[in-house]
Amino acid sequence: MTEELYWLILTATMTALFWLPYILNRTLVRGIMGGMANPSPDDIPQSDWAIRAQAAHINAVENLVVFAPLVIAVEILSVGNSMTANACMVYFVARLGHYAVYTAGIPVVRTLTFAVGFMAQMALALHLLGAI
Repeated sequence: MTEELYWLILTATMTALFWLPYILNRTLVRGIMGGMANPSPDDIPQSDWAIRAQAAHINAVENLVVFAPLVIAVEILSVGNSMTANACMVYFVARLGHYAVYTAGIPVVRTLTFAVGFMAQMALALHLLGAI
């Protein structure tokens, strides 16, 4: 397995697990049946951190849709190198950091971690386009 695929698999798995904290909070706040119920305007509100965790999860999914095809294109075209491997690792770390600081409610660092992940995506795209 290439390093790029390794980091893609870790990133996809991490993203798939991001729902757990906010669903656990929902269950603690609303009870087991309330945690499994369909959303309703009358629901007991979740904790602020859980609402931010859900938003961070949505953002991670939205960005995985960009990251995954770039990594797959690197694989299909066999153009991986140390830069693409490092970009994939940086992306993983940036997304983990983004989730943590978004959930914690740290605004400036949230934006910076997002920007680092975006730059890693752009490095992959520019490499695929032959620009770097």
